[in-house]
Amino acid sequence: MPKLCPLFSGSEGNCYYIGSSSGGILIDAGRSAKQITKALSEHDIDIKNIGAIFITHEHTDHVRGLKTFAGKNNIKVYSSGGTISELVKKDLIDGKVNISLIDDDGTDCNGMYIKPFHLSHDCREGFGYVVESSDGRKTAFVTDTGIVTEEIKTAVKGCDTVVMESNYDENMLLCGEYPYLLKRRIISDVGHISNDTCAETVRELVKTGTTRIVLAHLSKKNNMPCLAEETTVSVLTTDKMKRNVDYQLHIAKSEGNTSTLY
Repeated sequence: MPKLCPLFSGSEGNCYYIGSSSGGILIDAGRSAKQITKALSEHDIDIKNIGAIFITHEHTDHVRGLKTFAGKNNIKVYSSGGTISELVKKDLIDGKVNISLIDDDGTDCNGMYIKPFHLSHDCREGFGYVVESSDGRKTAFVTDTGIVTEEIKTAVKGCDTVVMESNYDENMLLCGEYPYLLKRRIISDVGHISNDTCAETVRELVKTGTTRIVLAHLSKKNNMPCLAEETTVSVLTTDKMKRNVDYQLHIAKSEGNTSTLY
């Protein structure tokens, strides 16, 4: 079973480690190089054992430390063609970063197979990823998408673990301080996933074999961990699914995730 560590999660930065005894990968590098290095050290993860970084999209909270961290440590980077173009255009990578287009069929890295799928977000070409470890277990990363498309459903169906966005509570968002246009952007088809939509998606995932759920990318201003957790648990309980029997549920903290989920 792979080791999953959500190092950072949320609007202030995102970075996840998943790996095995032979090494691992990062999904995104949305904090400073110094912060990522420190977080890896706290989990006893040797940077030399990171085979690659897989970038979901070009927004700052997913690539803030990419240029420095990848360049300094000579770590290969993979992403979509659209994202790579934006990273170059915005000077978020330079010649020191070895970046490649990931094939639609996926790629091998450190004993795992990583396959991308498209997201619906207001970026150039956002990707989610399914990571299959050597023992056949699959972990999906689904954040920064306004809707759960059929492509996403097909990609993550049957995954053992799904890191699923539960970004905002609708009442908190609509009654909150954000300007109207920003609220519209968040609830749009190219924005983010609400607690309610996340819960309904998780219901279907558990029915099709997913046993571990990680609620991720929670908004600091428009959500609370207890609300995200309660919403998902309530929906699953309605279908008579029991926590820690039929499924395990975790919350990815914004930072300070000093424990490994599994």
